Amino acid sequence: MKLNIDIDSKYKETYVTIQAKEWTKEVEELVQKLNQQTPKRIVGFHENGQVLLSPSHIDYVFAESRKVYANLNQQSFEINMKLYEVENLFKSYGFSRFSKSVIGNHHQVIRFELAFNGSLCVYFKSGGKGYVSRRYVREIKKKLIL
Repeated sequence: MKLNIDIDSKYKETYVTIQAKEWTKEVEELVQKLNQQTPKRIVGFHENGQVLLSPSHIDYVFAESRKVYANLNQQSFEINMKLYEVENLFKSYGFSRFSKSVIGNHHQVIRFELAFNGSLCVYFKSGGKGYVSRRYVREIKKKLIL
């Protein structure tokens, strides 16, 4: 893929043109990223009230007892979203599926260990840890190593 950027004061607004031989998955992903608006913060609920959470500081998001929580600095904050909604919303922040009930932030991972059952144990900058189920190990390794 080639990238051409032309910045000039003669342009009144930003205009993006994609030129391709055919419609591919790569082109589709580019279009989705260009159309996607990323939130600056989300609202989390804690016993003391509402807290504004920055997605880049969240370690992982998990579902438990039909509720969704964001884990930040080893504290859990309830968020009023479905897990799949969080996954779609936070893709641009480096989040992806770790297991059926967990979505993790790759930028917060400092190291990982292979467990005896084929899963990964992931350690976060905040000191917390989580597990990546075998089903998602290959995908996570690619994203963390590249």
